Amino acid sequence: MKILYFDCFAGIAGDMTVAALLDLGVPFEVVRDAVGCLRLPHSSYSLATERTSRKGITATRFVVHVEEHQPNRHYGDIAAMIEESPLADGIKEKAQRIFFRLAEAEAKVHGVELGRVHFHEVGAVDSIADIVGAAAAIDWLGIESIHGGALPLGSGFVETAHGRLPVPAPATAELLRGIPVHGEAGPGERVTPTGAAILAALAAGFGPIPPMTVTGVGCGAGTRDFADIPNILRVFQGEIDRGFERDDVVVIETHIDDTSPEILGYVMERCLAAGALDAAFSPLQMKKNRPAVRLTVVVHPEQRDELAALILRETSAIGVRFHPAGRLKLRRLVEERDTTLGRVRVKVINGDGVARVAPEYDDCCRIAAERGMPLMEVYRIVERECGQ
Repeated sequence: MKILYFDCFAGIAGDMTVAALLDLGVPFEVVRDAVGCLRLPHSSYSLATERTSRKGITATRFVVHVEEHQPNRHYGDIAAMIEESPLADGIKEKAQRIFFRLAEAEAKVHGVELGRVHFHEVGAVDSIADIVGAAAAIDWLGIESIHGGALPLGSGFVETAHGRLPVPAPATAELLRGIPVHGEAGPGERVTPTGAAILAALAAGFGPIPPMTVTGVGCGAGTRDFADIPNILRVFQGEIDRGFERDDVVVIETHIDDTSPEILGYVMERCLAAGALDAAFSPLQMKKNRPAVRLTVVVHPEQRDELAALILRETSAIGVRFHPAGRLKLRRLVEERDTTLGRVRVKVINGDGVARVAPEYDDCCRIAAERGMPLMEVYRIVERECGQ
């Protein structure tokens, strides 16, 4: 599996992202031609790349030269421009996801409907080029998963079309929901709205760099030259080739000592129906010597608040704890197989030398009831006839 890891020790911006991907080996023509597919007057902008240095480290810069006056654009204008272009579907999908996240953040910050969001700096030609260029470069690399490190918040103020705003700018702060951040970097805008949107839309998870074989490193330089650290975005390209699948989840837990077991069973059903990946109860002995249960629910990161709210509504818990976790999974595919007992669904599980078949419980129960057979015997027959 091909992955990209964004090492954002100095922050991230749209132009830094494109520059790092070009430095990684993406041909400049890939970015230039993708931006050229859009309905932008070619006389209104030009693209260039150059080599530069930040505190002695050589890096690539991606430069968009734009005419001084550019029209403000609504989110719908940009979405239509991308959708109606001859860009490849993979590029369109990535660019649309990034702009949608930007529009969501701007709509919330300014209290307007999504369709009425005006893009000022973000909607200008340079940022459109950054987003479409990044989507095209990632698509050209054939990347299957993107991960990122914690982002530096920065400090101070930034001048925008809305006036002087605190760092991180309000739209950037909104985009940082669910992304780990730190305050170790010095003053200045370290994360731009475009850079935050790229990771918010495309990253599968955040944290330390995952185990992988590094196949390339790209360094993209930002416009500014900070005093504390080199203003560079470093991107690692790598391969994970053990047959495992990886993703990031959130584990939600709470201890309950005063809710009926019938209610708890209902809560588990609600959690699973709402999209939880797993849910379980485990026995506890709590304070005042009360027997209790621990409810543990595993969810995708974007489901965290929804499932936490469900637990607080449906149980007597007055709080939940959650922590991010990584998962290492064998590949699993559900197939229908012919057996002497009829058609049966089985889970085909493989990866890293593992290869096995697991019968689907519901199908085996149905067959056992229909044929008057012990369930264990049905399992044995299906495993024997469908085993690899």
